[in-house]
Amino acid sequence: MTVDVLGSYWTTAGPVQIGTGREWSLFGWPERCAEAAGVGMRGLGLWHADLEHLLRTHSLAELRSIFVDHGLEVLELEFLNDWFVPPGDPRRTASDQQRDLLFGAAAELGAHHIKLGNLKRTEAGLDQLTTAFAELCADAAGRHGAPLAYELMPFDVNAGSIEAVVRIVGGAGAANGGIALDTWHLGKMRIAPDELATVPADLLGYVELSDGMRADMPDHSVETTRFRRLPGEGEFDIPGYVRALTGLGYRGPWGVEVLSDDLRALPMPEMFRRTVETTRAQLDLAGAGQGGTP
Repeated sequence: MTVDVLGSYWTTAGPVQIGTGREWSLFGWPERCAEAAGVGMRGLGLWHADLEHLLRTHSLAELRSIFVDHGLEVLELEFLNDWFVPPGDPRRTASDQQRDLLFGAAAELGAHHIKLGNLKRTEAGLDQLTTAFAELCADAAGRHGAPLAYELMPFDVNAGSIEAVVRIVGGAGAANGGIALDTWHLGKMRIAPDELATVPADLLGYVELSDGMRADMPDHSVETTRFRRLPGEGEFDIPGYVRALTGLGYRGPWGVEVLSDDLRALPMPEMFRRTVETTRAQLDLAGAGQGGTP
């Protein structure tokens, strides 16, 4: 079988400053699309700040045309925070503006999915989150065709476990709502591949691959944004995770999200090439690469 590798935004953006400064890429969109197509990626990701920057010089129609003209098919949009904060709160006002940006882009660009969660660590109860996620999915369904993927992360102060995210997404009962799983977070949460059997197959929306070391650095935020590794270059069982997830029936694209100072410092061609080579090697080991049987 042929698998689709998606270069997430942070993997392919180059020397950006995550959360501390310029988050938009110095790489042009045509250059990124050309590089992705040249190394065999099937798609790319866009972060909201980069999307805003690109829209200063391109229309959504132009971004879509460039993407499609290079033979790319799978586009990720991210990231939505504070969507569960009550209306009237300034955080919700800012979130709604970002929602409009992402939802409008999803419709025009034909996005594969939109990723969301709680990177800002805003506190809320699970019932509140479940209701808000259902409302968000209903709003999305009326505005575009891209499903919403709630990302499991260890620093989500409300839903830092498989059980909690399943309760939110499953409880919302939305056909366009799913869970995003990243092997970096799974590895750091000490969730073994066989434990993923507890994830309902119909809720598994999107998967990202990223490697790292089992031992934690003192500052988790610094480690998460600067010291991840490409698949197969760390200590996590990437083939084991892939086998477990394909065993659940996952047949979607394999996003590669590697937030790494070392990767960001590479020349653009090498960055894209190594991303695909390392990922395909791990997929092949798992029996999920070209010609493999998951």
